[in-house]
Amino acid sequence: MSIRLGFYVCHCGINIAGKVRVEEVAAFARTLKNVVIARDYKFMCSDPGQEMIEKDIKEFNLNRVVVASCSPRLHEKTFQGACRRAGLNPYFFQMASVREQVSWVTEDEDEATRKAKTLAAAAINRVNYHESLDDREAVVHPDIMVVGAGIAGMQAALDIGNAGHHVYLVEKSTTTTLPL
Repeated sequence: MSIRLGFYVCHCGINIAGKVRVEEVAAFARTLKNVVIARDYKFMCSDPGQEMIEKDIKEFNLNRVVVASCSPRLHEKTFQGACRRAGLNPYFFQMASVREQVSWVTEDEDEATRKAKTLAAAAINRVNYHESLDDREAVVHPDIMVVGAGIAGMQAALDIGNAGHHVYLVEKSTTTTLPL
């Protein structure tokens, strides 16, 4: 199966578009390997932005998605959800943080646009190598072992025990000599 990639860059109001020429970043992305569609939009995380991604996945038979916007910590799950709703494995998604890593920290518009293109190209290259992953649940034993009974280890064991968990504190020797 050939890779068919959709690229989306967010204006984030003026948070990104105030420093980065987002239309230029989208045009640049169109020239990269496996990119079938590249768009810019005012607010990618909005319902219409997510619906655009979902529609494009179906219409263009996309099997990879990259969004250049804010922090993955803030919206990675949002965009993975859009991919999932459109029938795409959410792990075929990659995000480039152009708000925090580019527009908020770069004064010059030319430099900011260049950096945004670099991050976009890196995310596009990376997602080309993603493999299918599936969510699964695993049984996890609830007991906890802390290795090392130094000050940090003892405090960790006390905190874990006080939180109601069963904890094992393991130390390699029965006594410890502290330097004077």
